[in-house]
Amino acid sequence: MWFLNRKGSSGFSGYSTAEEVTEGINGNGLTAIVTGATSGIGAETARVLALRGVHVVMGVRNMAAAREMKEKISSDIPSAKVDAMELDLSSMASVRKFASEFTSSGLPLNILINNAGIMATPFMLSKDKIELQFAINHLGHFLLTNLLLETMKKTVHESNREGRIVNVSSRRHQLSYPEGIRFGKINDPTGYNSLSAYGQSKLANVLHANELARHLEEDGVEITANSVHPGVVDTDIFRHHSLFRGLVNLVGRCIVKNVQQGAATMCYVALHPNVQGIRGKYFVDCDIAKASPQSNDADLARKLWEFSSGLVK
Repeated sequence: MWFLNRKGSSGFSGYSTAEEVTEGINGNGLTAIVTGATSGIGAETARVLALRGVHVVMGVRNMAAAREMKEKISSDIPSAKVDAMELDLSSMASVRKFASEFTSSGLPLNILINNAGIMATPFMLSKDKIELQFAINHLGHFLLTNLLLETMKKTVHESNREGRIVNVSSRRHQLSYPEGIRFGKINDPTGYNSLSAYGQSKLANVLHANELARHLEEDGVEITANSVHPGVVDTDIFRHHSLFRGLVNLVGRCIVKNVQQGAATMCYVALHPNVQGIRGKYFVDCDIAKASPQSNDADLARKLWEFSSGLVK
């Protein structure tokens, strides 16, 4: 894994951990929502943000697992401020309920980390009859972000501190379906490829961040939106894909990060002062990186925004 040890302009590398990239940063007074925070890099992100003084609200589907994670973080960090709220990203009704309850709580919102995701699942539809990977990885987060934007804007105005939105993507962000089969329009399993569906959902994460950044800049709002690739991390996201799971087991430490390393770029983009004012970028190993040509297609980003807006009406 020698290539992960190369430090970029940020001073960090693929070996750097979330604790290392946030060392010395004071997050007191900040509130963050982290989706999918009961396991893997989401859980580590929640823990490290709490370690730095951030009030973390975990948006999770499994509340029993959330209670266990909250107890674990509180045990390790007695000063931690951690809460959990139920959020099922495969259900627009659940997303709306979460956003409504969070808004009603009166809490500020400085940081939104759209982390939760699934990978290479068998063909399934969401509760709203949308291809499941697109629904959870992109559309649920798209709706959640839109519903929480006013709270974030209010927080920025009252705190005079920049807000940050972080979308978790991957290296595999691309459209590879034939013309006419786009973004969640698959309604039957004929010709369905789970990895291609995953790729288009991850492309949607980058396009969403880019288009959101454009909207926020046009509105003159001090909220940034960026996307990150955490790296290949050994988590249970591979549970639906035996080939990837086998490769991870075979080569292990040669190419795969642990969760402490995998959460680093998310925490860096969410907290580090070096990222102040940077928006619409794609980060890998705590540095701005080159994304796929499709992810830089402004017209495609606008079309996705319009398409997604139509789905969540």
